[in-house]
Amino acid sequence: MIELQRASRWYGQVIGVNDVTCTIGQGITGLLGENGAGKSTLIKLVTGQLRPTTGAVTVFGETPFANSSVFRRLGYCPETDSFYEHMSCEEFLLLMARLSGVPSSEAAAVAERSLRRVGMYDSRKRKLGACSKGMRQRIRIAQAVQHDPEVLILDEPMSGLDPVGRKEMSDLLLEFGATRTVIISSHILYEVEALTRSIILLHRGRLLAQGDVRRIRDLIDRHPHQVVVETDGSARLLAKELVGLSSVVAARIEGDESRLIVETPRPDEFYTQLRDIVLANNIPLRTFYSQDNNLEAVFRYLVKG
Repeated sequence: MIELQRASRWYGQVIGVNDVTCTIGQGITGLLGENGAGKSTLIKLVTGQLRPTTGAVTVFGETPFANSSVFRRLGYCPETDSFYEHMSCEEFLLLMARLSGVPSSEAAAVAERSLRRVGMYDSRKRKLGACSKGMRQRIRIAQAVQHDPEVLILDEPMSGLDPVGRKEMSDLLLEFGATRTVIISSHILYEVEALTRSIILLHRGRLLAQGDVRRIRDLIDRHPHQVVVETDGSARLLAKELVGLSSVVAARIEGDESRLIVETPRPDEFYTQLRDIVLANNIPLRTFYSQDNNLEAVFRYLVKG
Protein backbone atom coordinates (compact mmCIF):
# COMPACT_ATOMS: atom_id res chain seq x y z
CA MET A 1 0.00 0.00 0.00
CA ILE A 2 2.71 2.49 1.06
CA GLU A 3 6.36 2.05 0.13
CA LEU A 4 9.44 4.13 0.76
CA GLN A 5 12.62 3.14 -1.06
CA ARG A 6 15.74 4.84 0.28
CA ALA A 7 13.70 8.01 0.66
CA SER A 8 15.47 11.11 1.96
CA ARG A 9 14.29 14.65 2.45
CA TRP A 10 16.70 17.43 3.28
CA TYR A 11 15.97 21.04 4.16
CA GLY A 12 19.22 22.62 3.03
CA GLN A 13 21.77 21.09 5.40
CA VAL A 14 19.11 19.84 7.83
CA ILE A 15 17.99 16.21 7.69
CA GLY A 16 14.26 15.53 7.65
CA VAL A 17 14.40 11.83 6.86
CA ASN A 18 17.50 10.03 5.65
CA ASP A 19 17.62 6.87 3.51
CA VAL A 20 14.38 5.35 4.86
CA THR A 21 13.12 2.10 3.35
CA CYS A 22 9.90 0.57 4.65
CA THR A 23 6.54 -0.86 3.63
CA ILE A 24 3.26 -0.13 5.43
CA GLY A 25 0.22 -2.30 4.80
CA GLN A 26 -3.28 -2.80 6.17
CA GLY A 27 -3.87 -2.27 9.85
CA ILE A 28 -2.64 0.32 12.33
CA THR A 29 1.03 1.26 12.34
CA GLY A 30 2.50 3.48 15.01
CA LEU A 31 5.07 6.02 13.83
CA LEU A 32 7.21 6.77 16.85
CA GLY A 33 10.11 8.98 17.72
CA GLU A 34 11.17 11.95 19.77
CA ASN A 35 10.39 15.47 18.64
CA GLY A 36 12.53 16.17 15.59
CA ALA A 37 12.95 12.48 14.72
CA GLY A 38 11.44 12.93 11.24
CA LYS A 39 7.87 11.78 11.82
CA SER A 40 6.17 14.84 10.35
CA THR A 41 8.51 14.86 7.35
CA LEU A 42 7.74 11.21 6.62
CA ILE A 43 4.02 11.96 6.84
CA LYS A 44 4.37 14.88 4.44
CA LEU A 45 6.18 12.62 1.98
CA VAL A 46 3.45 9.98 2.16
CA THR A 47 0.63 12.54 1.86
CA GLY A 48 2.27 14.20 -1.13
CA GLN A 49 2.99 17.52 0.56
CA LEU A 50 6.71 17.07 -0.06
CA ARG A 51 8.75 15.47 -2.80
CA PRO A 52 11.70 13.31 -1.63
CA THR A 53 15.12 14.82 -2.24
CA THR A 54 16.35 11.34 -3.21
CA GLY A 55 14.73 7.92 -3.33
CA ALA A 56 11.08 7.10 -3.99
CA VAL A 57 7.74 7.18 -2.20
CA THR A 58 4.67 5.42 -3.59
CA VAL A 59 1.09 5.13 -2.34
CA PHE A 60 -1.27 2.74 -4.18
CA GLY A 61 1.66 2.22 -6.56
CA GLU A 62 1.70 5.92 -7.54
CA THR A 63 3.85 8.88 -6.62
CA PRO A 64 1.76 10.93 -4.18
CA PHE A 65 3.35 14.34 -4.75
CA ALA A 66 0.84 16.67 -6.49
CA ASN A 67 -1.28 13.62 -7.38
CA SER A 68 -4.99 14.38 -6.92
CA SER A 69 -6.05 10.79 -7.58
CA VAL A 70 -3.99 9.72 -4.55
CA PHE A 71 -5.15 12.65 -2.42
CA ARG A 72 -8.81 11.63 -2.68
CA ARG A 73 -8.01 8.18 -1.33
CA LEU A 74 -6.16 9.56 1.70
CA GLY A 75 -7.46 10.90 5.00
CA TYR A 76 -5.11 13.21 6.87
CA CYS A 77 -5.35 14.70 10.35
CA PRO A 78 -2.52 17.22 10.83
CA GLU A 79 -0.96 18.00 14.18
CA THR A 80 -2.15 21.61 14.04
CA ASP A 81 -5.33 23.02 12.53
CA SER A 82 -5.95 25.84 10.10
CA PHE A 83 -9.72 26.27 10.19
CA TYR A 84 -12.00 28.87 8.69
CA GLU A 85 -12.89 30.19 12.13
CA HIS A 86 -16.14 31.85 10.99
CA MET A 87 -17.56 28.54 9.78
CA SER A 88 -19.63 26.19 11.89
CA CYS A 89 -18.42 22.64 12.44
CA GLU A 90 -21.08 21.41 10.02
CA GLU A 91 -20.21 23.94 7.31
CA PHE A 92 -16.53 23.08 7.51
CA LEU A 93 -17.17 19.34 7.17
CA LEU A 94 -19.49 19.94 4.22
CA LEU A 95 -16.73 21.91 2.52
CA MET A 96 -14.11 19.25 3.26
CA ALA A 97 -16.41 16.50 2.01
CA ARG A 98 -16.80 18.26 -1.33
CA LEU A 99 -13.05 18.91 -1.58
CA SER A 100 -12.47 15.20 -0.91
CA GLY A 101 -14.60 14.24 -3.91
CA VAL A 102 -17.90 13.47 -2.19
CA PRO A 103 -20.81 14.32 -4.57
CA SER A 104 -22.83 17.37 -3.50
CA SER A 105 -25.96 15.23 -3.21
CA GLU A 106 -24.24 13.07 -0.56
CA ALA A 107 -22.14 15.66 1.27
CA ALA A 108 -24.75 16.56 3.91
CA ALA A 109 -25.33 12.92 4.89
CA VAL A 110 -21.58 12.27 4.97
CA ALA A 111 -20.94 15.28 7.21
CA GLU A 112 -23.77 14.30 9.57
CA ARG A 113 -22.45 10.75 9.90
CA SER A 114 -18.97 12.06 10.59
CA LEU A 115 -20.19 14.50 13.23
CA ARG A 116 -22.00 11.68 15.01
CA ARG A 117 -18.97 9.40 14.86
CA VAL A 118 -16.79 11.90 16.67
CA GLY A 119 -19.45 13.01 19.15
CA MET A 120 -19.90 16.50 17.71
CA TYR A 121 -23.39 16.33 16.22
CA ASP A 122 -25.01 18.30 19.05
CA SER A 123 -22.38 21.02 18.55
CA ARG A 124 -22.62 21.05 14.76
CA LYS A 125 -23.79 24.69 14.60
CA ARG A 126 -21.01 25.99 16.85
CA LYS A 127 -18.48 28.26 15.15
CA LEU A 128 -15.03 26.73 14.93
CA GLY A 129 -13.58 29.85 16.52
CA ALA A 130 -15.65 29.12 19.62
CA CYS A 131 -14.66 25.45 19.92
CA SER A 132 -12.40 24.14 22.66
CA LYS A 133 -9.11 22.44 21.84
CA GLY A 134 -10.67 19.01 22.31
CA MET A 135 -13.63 19.87 20.06
CA ARG A 136 -11.30 21.18 17.37
CA GLN A 137 -9.33 17.95 17.54
CA ARG A 138 -12.52 15.93 17.07
CA ILE A 139 -13.35 17.99 13.97
CA ARG A 140 -9.84 17.44 12.59
CA ILE A 141 -10.36 13.70 12.95
CA ALA A 142 -13.88 13.94 11.51
CA GLN A 143 -12.68 15.60 8.29
CA ALA A 144 -9.98 12.96 7.92
CA VAL A 145 -12.35 9.98 8.12
CA GLN A 146 -15.61 11.24 6.63
CA HIS A 147 -14.89 10.39 2.99
CA ASP A 148 -14.04 6.80 3.96
CA PRO A 149 -10.37 6.90 2.88
CA GLU A 150 -8.37 3.78 2.12
CA VAL A 151 -5.37 5.21 3.97
CA LEU A 152 -5.77 7.27 7.14
CA ILE A 153 -2.82 9.25 8.50
CA LEU A 154 -2.99 11.06 11.83
CA ASP A 155 -0.32 13.26 13.40
CA GLU A 156 -0.69 13.32 17.22
CA PRO A 157 -4.44 12.51 17.03
CA MET A 158 -5.00 12.37 20.80
CA SER A 159 -3.67 15.87 21.46
CA GLY A 160 -6.13 18.00 23.41
CA LEU A 161 -8.60 15.19 24.09
CA ASP A 162 -9.84 14.33 27.57
CA PRO A 163 -9.83 10.67 28.73
CA VAL A 164 -13.35 10.07 27.38
CA GLY A 165 -12.41 11.58 24.04
CA ARG A 166 -9.25 9.49 23.86
CA LYS A 167 -11.25 6.32 24.43
CA GLU A 168 -13.86 7.27 21.81
CA MET A 169 -11.26 8.20 19.20
CA SER A 170 -9.24 5.05 19.96
CA ASP A 171 -12.33 2.94 19.28
CA LEU A 172 -12.86 4.79 15.99
CA LEU A 173 -9.26 4.22 14.90
CA LEU A 174 -9.42 0.54 15.81
CA GLU A 175 -12.54 0.26 13.66
CA PHE A 176 -10.77 1.87 10.73
CA GLY A 177 -7.64 -0.21 11.19
CA ALA A 178 -9.57 -3.45 10.84
CA THR A 179 -10.03 -2.91 7.08
CA ARG A 180 -7.75 -0.03 6.09
CA THR A 181 -4.22 1.29 6.44
CA VAL A 182 -3.85 3.65 9.40
CA ILE A 183 -0.66 5.48 10.42
CA ILE A 184 -0.60 7.16 13.82
CA SER A 185 2.30 9.45 14.61
CA SER A 186 3.01 10.13 18.27
CA HIS A 187 5.77 10.73 20.78
CA ILE A 188 3.51 9.48 23.59
CA LEU A 189 4.38 5.84 23.38
CA TYR A 190 1.71 4.30 25.58
CA GLU A 191 -1.03 5.77 23.36
CA VAL A 192 0.28 3.89 20.34
CA GLU A 193 0.97 0.75 22.34
CA ALA A 194 -2.73 0.62 23.27
CA LEU A 195 -3.71 0.58 19.59
CA THR A 196 -1.15 -1.57 17.80
CA ARG A 197 1.90 -3.78 18.06
CA SER A 198 3.14 -2.74 14.61
CA ILE A 199 5.53 0.18 14.90
CA ILE A 200 8.12 2.22 13.04
CA LEU A 201 10.79 3.90 15.14
CA LEU A 202 12.59 6.96 13.78
CA HIS A 203 15.62 8.61 15.32
CA ARG A 204 17.32 11.69 13.86
CA GLY A 205 15.72 11.06 10.48
CA ARG A 206 16.75 7.44 10.21
CA LEU A 207 14.73 4.25 10.50
CA LEU A 208 15.72 2.71 13.80
CA ALA A 209 13.44 -0.33 13.68
CA GLN A 210 10.19 -1.59 12.17
CA GLY A 211 7.91 -4.49 13.00
CA ASP A 212 6.05 -6.11 15.85
CA VAL A 213 6.95 -4.71 19.25
CA ARG A 214 7.69 -8.21 20.50
CA ARG A 215 10.14 -8.85 17.65
CA ILE A 216 11.78 -5.49 18.17
CA ARG A 217 12.20 -6.36 21.82
CA ASP A 218 14.28 -9.36 20.66
CA LEU A 219 16.86 -6.81 19.50
CA ILE A 220 17.43 -5.60 23.05
CA ASP A 221 17.79 -8.89 24.90
CA ARG A 222 21.47 -8.15 25.47
CA HIS A 223 20.51 -5.20 27.67
CA PRO A 224 19.67 -5.75 31.34
CA HIS A 225 15.97 -5.53 32.14
CA GLN A 226 14.81 -3.95 35.36
CA VAL A 227 12.41 -6.02 37.47
CA VAL A 228 10.70 -4.59 40.52
CA VAL A 229 10.11 -7.06 43.37
CA GLU A 230 7.99 -5.94 46.33
CA THR A 231 8.06 -7.93 49.56
CA ASP A 232 6.75 -7.63 53.13
CA GLY A 233 10.03 -6.20 54.42
CA SER A 234 12.22 -9.08 53.22
CA ALA A 235 14.04 -7.33 50.38
CA ARG A 236 17.47 -7.64 52.03
CA LEU A 237 17.11 -11.38 52.53
CA LEU A 238 15.90 -11.82 48.97
CA ALA A 239 18.74 -9.70 47.57
CA LYS A 240 21.27 -11.86 49.40
CA GLU A 241 19.86 -14.95 47.68
CA LEU A 242 19.62 -13.33 44.24
CA VAL A 243 23.02 -11.66 43.81
CA GLY A 244 24.85 -14.91 43.18
CA LEU A 245 22.56 -16.02 40.34
CA SER A 246 23.81 -16.12 36.77
CA SER A 247 20.64 -14.34 35.62
CA VAL A 248 21.19 -11.33 37.89
CA VAL A 249 23.52 -8.44 37.05
CA ALA A 250 22.68 -6.25 40.03
CA ALA A 251 20.15 -5.78 42.80
CA ARG A 252 19.46 -2.74 44.96
CA ILE A 253 17.08 -2.12 47.84
CA GLU A 254 14.73 0.85 47.84
CA GLY A 255 12.62 2.34 50.60
CA ASP A 256 12.00 0.45 53.83
CA GLU A 257 13.52 -2.86 52.68
CA SER A 258 10.28 -3.87 51.01
CA ARG A 259 11.22 -3.00 47.43
CA LEU A 260 14.01 -4.56 45.36
CA ILE A 261 15.16 -3.49 41.88
CA VAL A 262 16.83 -6.32 39.98
CA GLU A 263 18.71 -6.03 36.68
CA THR A 264 18.66 -9.18 34.57
CA PRO A 265 19.68 -9.88 30.97
CA ARG A 266 17.56 -13.06 30.94
CA PRO A 267 14.16 -12.33 32.50
CA ASP A 268 12.61 -15.73 31.73
CA GLU A 269 15.42 -17.54 33.56
CA PHE A 270 15.27 -15.01 36.39
CA TYR A 271 11.54 -15.49 36.98
CA THR A 272 12.03 -19.24 37.35
CA GLN A 273 14.89 -18.77 39.80
CA LEU A 274 12.94 -16.13 41.72
CA ARG A 275 10.06 -18.55 42.20
CA ASP A 276 12.36 -21.25 43.49
CA ILE A 277 14.13 -18.92 45.95
CA VAL A 278 10.88 -17.46 47.29
CA LEU A 279 9.41 -20.91 47.91
CA ALA A 280 12.62 -22.33 49.44
CA ASN A 281 13.05 -19.39 51.86
CA ASN A 282 9.36 -18.74 52.52
CA ILE A 283 9.71 -15.08 51.47
CA PRO A 284 6.34 -13.31 51.17
CA LEU A 285 5.97 -11.38 47.89
CA ARG A 286 3.46 -8.62 47.26
CA THR A 287 4.10 -8.34 43.55
CA PHE A 288 6.79 -8.30 40.89
CA TYR A 289 6.83 -6.79 37.42
CA SER A 290 9.20 -5.67 34.67
CA GLN A 291 9.73 -1.96 34.12
CA ASP A 292 10.77 -2.68 30.53
CA ASN A 293 7.64 -4.26 29.04
CA ASN A 294 6.61 -1.17 27.11
CA LEU A 295 7.52 0.75 23.98
CA GLU A 296 9.38 3.44 25.88
CA ALA A 297 11.89 0.87 27.10
CA VAL A 298 12.29 -0.51 23.57
CA PHE A 299 12.93 2.98 22.21
CA ARG A 300 15.37 3.83 25.01
CA TYR A 301 17.44 0.69 24.50
CA LEU A 302 17.53 0.92 20.70
CA VAL A 303 18.68 4.54 20.82
CA LYS A 304 21.41 3.57 23.26
CA GLY A 305 22.45 0.82 20.88
